[in-house]
Amino acid sequence: MDTFSIGHHTIGDTQPPFIIAELSGNHNQDLDVALAMVDAAAEAGVHALKLQTYTADTMTLDIATGEFYIDDESSLWHGSSLYQLYEKAFTPWEWHNAIFERAKAKGMVAFSTPFDLTSVAFLESLDVPCYKIASFENTDHALIAAVAKTGKPVIVSTGMASLTEISEAVDVLRDNGCENYVLLKCTSQYPADPVNANLLTLPHLKAMFGCHVGLSDHTTGIGVAIAAAALGASVIEKHFVIDRNAGGVDAAFSLEPKEFKQLVEESQRARIAVGEVNYGCTEAEINSRVHRRSLYIANDLKAGDILTPTNLRSIRPGLGLPVKNLPMLLGKPVNQDVKKGTPMNWDLI
Repeated sequence: MDTFSIGHHTIGDTQPPFIIAELSGNHNQDLDVALAMVDAAAEAGVHALKLQTYTADTMTLDIATGEFYIDDESSLWHGSSLYQLYEKAFTPWEWHNAIFERAKAKGMVAFSTPFDLTSVAFLESLDVPCYKIASFENTDHALIAAVAKTGKPVIVSTGMASLTEISEAVDVLRDNGCENYVLLKCTSQYPADPVNANLLTLPHLKAMFGCHVGLSDHTTGIGVAIAAAALGASVIEKHFVIDRNAGGVDAAFSLEPKEFKQLVEESQRARIAVGEVNYGCTEAEINSRVHRRSLYIANDLKAGDILTPTNLRSIRPGLGLPVKNLPMLLGKPVNQDVKKGTPMNWDLI
């Protein structure tokens, strides 16, 4: 599977996971907060900063009844209409360039999730290096085709999509010229319960579609994301907030800067630790072999003395005969005087 680049970062099995901080609406409609979030994400070592590009009108209708009203009491957004939620959560389009430029100046890749064709055209005018397709839009073939035609890498969240629907989305990408894409396992629950993460899907996705895979994670904490890195995730996306206690539309399932720093570091360790199938002594362990247990003479002995469990013991270090030989040595006489602390060897009997 070939590697490819998003900005100055390489996506590939031998690379550290590409960590994306999703700003979403946690800026609370304050550009200064949004720019402070960019700075904090960069300080945490995040590789990419992502926005969502939509308006309430490009997302839904201004209706506050029926299916347009969030009546689910378990929802973080219960009591709002869809339109009201998106009015609160959207990132003003006139902010995009300032946020992107700040992110790039800080060494991060900056891009967005478009939700309709007008947002794709707008993002193209800002020359974003890649695109993200959200879980709720992964069946919108016209949108997928539009981002594919840009020729840029595309990251697709697969939340809720059946295998058939994922296959259809991939076909649209390929048919419209997209050669580099990543499929993200995603649970479209907010916050998501780890029991629903089903991360074993990651290697299956990778095998099915022959592409790089990753995780768009809505659980709390970093445990699920670290597990994903160990299972082959080349990309990990989490929502970002400076201070969860200060609130934000997605604050409940967002990571703070110190947590993102841990995610960057620990996901890299997890990816490295997977390694390969290996038994026996690695290069790093060679010098440790001397500290294994082995058989040593534990008392001063005279020639003819009989080896017993008291005077021949299994101890560290490992310069004597292997411990497995103890039963055949017990009861044998030594053929010479032997000092306490002598490693046992066959020449002594």
